[in-house]
Amino acid sequence: METESEPYVRLASLRQLHQVMADMNTARSLADTLQTVADGAVGALGYEMACVNLVRPDGDLVVAAFSGNSAAEALITGRVGSRESWDRRLTMGERWGDLVFIPHTEGWVLDDDDVPQWYTDGPAPRFEDEWHPSDRLFAPMYTPGGQGGSCGELLGVISVDRPRNGRHPGAWGREALQMYAFQAAIAISNARLRANMQRALVRLEREQQALRASEESFRQAFEYAPSGMAIAEMGGDQHGRILRTNDALCRLLGRPASAMRRYSFSDLVHPEDIGTLLRTSAEGGRAELRLGRRDGTYVWVSLRNSVVADAADGPRFLLTHVEDIEERKRRELQLAHRASHDSLTGLPNSAELRSRLSARLCRRPAHAGELESLDAAYGHPAFDTTVVTHGFDFRPGAEAYDTFDHHVHTVAPEDGRDDGTKGLAVLFCDLDGFKSINDRFGHNAGDAVLIEVARRLTRGVRDGDTVARLGGDEFVILADGLGRADAQDLAVRLRNEIIQPIRAEGRAVRVGASFGIGWAHCGMTADEVLKSADERMYVEKRSRPKQHRRAG
Repeated sequence: METESEPYVRLASLRQLHQVMADMNTARSLADTLQTVADGAVGALGYEMACVNLVRPDGDLVVAAFSGNSAAEALITGRVGSRESWDRRLTMGERWGDLVFIPHTEGWVLDDDDVPQWYTDGPAPRFEDEWHPSDRLFAPMYTPGGQGGSCGELLGVISVDRPRNGRHPGAWGREALQMYAFQAAIAISNARLRANMQRALVRLEREQQALRASEESFRQAFEYAPSGMAIAEMGGDQHGRILRTNDALCRLLGRPASAMRRYSFSDLVHPEDIGTLLRTSAEGGRAELRLGRRDGTYVWVSLRNSVVADAADGPRFLLTHVEDIEERKRRELQLAHRASHDSLTGLPNSAELRSRLSARLCRRPAHAGELESLDAAYGHPAFDTTVVTHGFDFRPGAEAYDTFDHHVHTVAPEDGRDDGTKGLAVLFCDLDGFKSINDRFGHNAGDAVLIEVARRLTRGVRDGDTVARLGGDEFVILADGLGRADAQDLAVRLRNEIIQPIRAEGRAVRVGASFGIGWAHCGMTADEVLKSADERMYVEKRSRPKQHRRAG
């Protein structure tokens, strides 16, 4: 009778399997898929209980779904069995194709391992293929891509118990369970893939929302920042070209945004600050320099750079923060000017004079042969007009060179003759008759005289010469590139300017002036140069009759 009805049983089972497999592949989530697999083993394959053990990322297996017995489900669902214990089970017992059957006669050794189980003991089987309560039947599931356990990785194990007919499954039942495990593995893999895709989509959407929020925050921070902001191209032929500016920068420079896009910062920077801009690092660089306004004036700013990327491995841009430091810079320059200039006359003071003089002198005296070699190297006399600033020698119309490596020695014309040598003349000026003006008319009148003398001395020298107030009624002039006759002519011209009447406190007064001409040359200190010129001034003062020292 059983043999005659077997085709009808198979057809009904196939219909059930078809429906279960359809349900497995249309489940909404991984959890639903796992439960469908467990329910299908009970509903379509004829077992009273079924369990799906799923491999976790750490390799152990967790009871992910259970069907057929609510008490057993509550007992073991969510519990974990070690991979070591499961590997032991899958290598024991009998191999039914890809299935593993462990009869009760062998399974007793597994009673104390850590794999969650619901097996119970019972009487010995009455016939050969009767199912015993301690029998175990496992259907391993492998990742798609191969047949059986030889290919693919272990995805999980379906455990089934208590066939409804009370017998071990026959050939058809074993084949059906094996095929079911294979299809379940595909369904679980697809469910995992869908879950991963859904998580990725959710994560992507969140990232996009965060990116949009970040972009909006950046836009608002950029547009409404109280200080100037600019974005410029980085790299390529258009490196440094301004792409975008905020309102604050446009207002600071008096230029519309459309016009700003025609420039780079190198187009706007003050010519004297172009070197500072070029030395500024693109990444984290900072510099203080002047930028040109539309009206032709310049404003002191602090530039701070940072590099931003448009996307992963995408184009990089330069984000520049521009802060107006005009007021601070003006105060700094005023403080520096006060520290280096006389408060009454506005001329460089004694400290500034010594600094400028010391910058021209080294401690080693020049030798004739060395000067000749410098003449040949630079194409002009080594003692020609030179301004030394911060270790660099700047000549009109020529590039700077390092004065520490190629110092141009300062020399002086020889005493007693004018051989055409030109050097750095130091004219020490002392006013004659100034004390009597202070005594007769007061210090206000004396201050007015000093201010006017300073103005006349400044007017009487060349651009680039230095007029300094040494203190009291003493002034010093540094004039480079003069011969002895030139220096004497300059002293006469300045004396003639000074002796002209000066209006002070509503009256005309006169002072005279005595000049001593010294010469600076390497090997001397600034104090030695000034002392030499001072001594020559006193020689000149004593050599003149007293009545000729001051006119009127």
